[in-house]
Amino acid sequence: MSKRKTKMPAADKMATPESAVEPDQVIPPAADERAEPPAAATDDTATAASTPPDNTDAAAAAASNREEDEALEHRLLRLQADFDNYRKRTQRERAEWQRAAHEEILRDCLPVMDHYELGLKTAAKEAIPPAVLEGLQMVYDQFLSLLRKHKVVPIEAEGKPFDHNFHEAVTQIPSEEHPADTVIAETRRGYLLGEKLLRPAQVVVSSGPATDTEATPAAEQEEIA
Repeated sequence: MSKRKTKMPAADKMATPESAVEPDQVIPPAADERAEPPAAATDDTATAASTPPDNTDAAAAAASNREEDEALEHRLLRLQADFDNYRKRTQRERAEWQRAAHEEILRDCLPVMDHYELGLKTAAKEAIPPAVLEGLQMVYDQFLSLLRKHKVVPIEAEGKPFDHNFHEAVTQIPSEEHPADTVIAETRRGYLLGEKLLRPAQVVVSSGPATDTEATPAAEQEEIA
C-alpha cells in the first residue's frame, strides 16, 4: 500500500505576515505612510521670517508715553506751585491774625493810660505825700515802658502842625501865639504801633490871630450884614 502525499494548497503556503506577528508587537508604519508637517504651517513660518518688524506701533506708543509724562510733570509743577502759594497765604493770614489780636489788646490798654495820666495830674495839684506821688509815677513809667516794648509810642502833637493822618481836631480857636493850623493843646494822647496809627490824638487847633470880624460883637456883625 503506497503512501499518498497530501499537498498543501497554495493559499496555505502564502500566509500573511499578520498571522506571524505576536499580539503585543507594534508594527511601524511604512515610510510612505508617515505624517508630514502641513504645508500651511511651513508657509506661515517662512512669511513671518521674511516680513520685517513694523515700528509704527512702537513709535506711536513711545509718543503717547512722552505726552503722558509731560502732562504728569506739568500737573506736578502746578500742584507744587499751588501748595507753595497756599503755604505763604496761610502764613500771611496767621501773621495778620496775630497782629490784629496784639493791636486790639494794646488799644484796650490806652484808656487805662489816659486815666492814669489824669490821676497823676490831679495828684500833683492835691496835697498828696511825695512818696505816694513818686510811687504812682514809677508805676506809670513802668506801664509806659511796657507799651514801648511792644512798639507802642505816644504821638507828640502839641506845638506841631495839624496833620489829619495823626490828629483829630476837637475844636479850633484863634490864637495870637500859635499860627493857623497849629496844635495848641492835646485833650487825649495818641499812639503809634510801630509806623501804624493805633489811635489818633485829639487836639485843639489854632485858627490864627483873631480878626476884626471875630472881635466885633454878634449884633454888630448882623448890622454890617
